[in-house]
Amino acid sequence: MPITTAASRLGTAAFNEVRPIELRPDWTPEDAKVVIQAVYRQVLGNDYLMQSERLISLESLLTNGQITVRDFVRAVAKSDLYKTKFLYPHFQTRVIELNFKHLLGRAPYDESEVVEHLDRYQNQGFEADIDSYIDSEEYDRYFGDAIVPYYRDLVTTGVGQRTVGFTRMFRLYRGYANSDRAQLAGASSRLATDLARNSASAIVAPSGGSEGWAYKPSTLGTAPSRTFGRSSLGSTSRLYRIEVAGISLPRYPKVRRSNKEFIVPYEQLSNTLQQINKLGGKVASITLAQ
Repeated sequence: MPITTAASRLGTAAFNEVRPIELRPDWTPEDAKVVIQAVYRQVLGNDYLMQSERLISLESLLTNGQITVRDFVRAVAKSDLYKTKFLYPHFQTRVIELNFKHLLGRAPYDESEVVEHLDRYQNQGFEADIDSYIDSEEYDRYFGDAIVPYYRDLVTTGVGQRTVGFTRMFRLYRGYANSDRAQLAGASSRLATDLARNSASAIVAPSGGSEGWAYKPSTLGTAPSRTFGRSSLGSTSRLYRIEVAGISLPRYPKVRRSNKEFIVPYEQLSNTLQQINKLGGKVASITLAQ
């Protein structure tokens, strides 16, 4: 069941009735394909995977029954594909957050967990740290050899669940259609401050999950708080404020990562969003301009 009565507004409804994906003893090749896709989605943080990036040899080993689901998860997490997407571009604290999310299906509960994995990574290396998640008693209890890891703290599961797990997990999970490499916060840690303070994390609804589609302001916070009047004759009185981060403006020299805001009537909203997408911008928020 949903962990909150308003879960649908937070983008967690897709997980309410979903059963864990398991490769049962009498599995078929079609079952193996479902498992493979689920592992890619979970371990790669729902990031887009091109056909050329697929780990074909590993897929064949699983399909032929030569390795278990746990072995496949381990191999994907240790692959150059995973390292390229999540290890190399991020600071280690962010990598640990993602490892918890991808491999254990939850966020770190406290700073001691992050320190433990940071110490292991520095002294034993990345692959030894990956093994520590997958060989843990926690992984064995929830997933074993045959179940694909899943987001455990987005729904009520019972024994061993902590309330802070939901608030922390929600800082890492930004909606069913979002990926871990497409979030506005980029490569920065989501939980470092909250973990250091030992405080619960605030819940900010994902884009599309609340009134006004509000997500969060961009770092520079350039959007005005109020506006008056109409943008053009004959347009509706309702205006929308779009705050954009990382837009590439059409000028020379080409400048990226600038923040900009647009105030448009409803009639121009769709066209403006299309133009922002063409310029490579990321929409930080869309709210009513009052």
